[in-house]
Amino acid sequence: MSTSAPGTPERPTTTKRTTTRRKPATASGRTTRRASSTSRRPSRTSTTLAERAVLVPVGAGLLASDNLVSTVKGLASKYSTRSTLERELKRYERRGVTARNRFERQVRQARTRFEREVRQRRSLVERTMRQNRGRLNREISSVRRDVEKQSGAVGARVERLVSSAQGLIGQ
Repeated sequence: MSTSAPGTPERPTTTKRTTTRRKPATASGRTTRRASSTSRRPSRTSTTLAERAVLVPVGAGLLASDNLVSTVKGLASKYSTRSTLERELKRYERRGVTARNRFERQVRQARTRFEREVRQRRSLVERTMRQNRGRLNREISSVRRDVEKQSGAVGARVERLVSSAQGLIGQ
């Protein structure tokens, strides 16, 4: 049974939500309203929760359905002809080439940074080794001079001891 005029497409009926305005509350009216509303609240809340428990998944499903339909329509219109499809494919290819080039550039920069760091550390180690080798050679020659001086002094002392011992024995 259609209520629409002949020749016009039938549209689903929608219900319009109306809001009611409250009168300004007075002190006596407020307490009366509170008392009456608190006595009705549990049954109204349980009805509201039950309605929400049913309506939320229904609304989510309808929203997902609308999104899917609009996505499919968008794709169908976007790729409706061969030329638009080829244009989109070229666009995707350009974007892929750009991403690849950016990635390769980042890899080259990282490699260059790493090689520079290795060279710096290597030169630091080599410099430290040369400095330590120079210090070691200076220390060795210093100790050698000290030992030679000490050996000369010890040799002279030994000769004196030997000569004094021979003098004591020869008497």
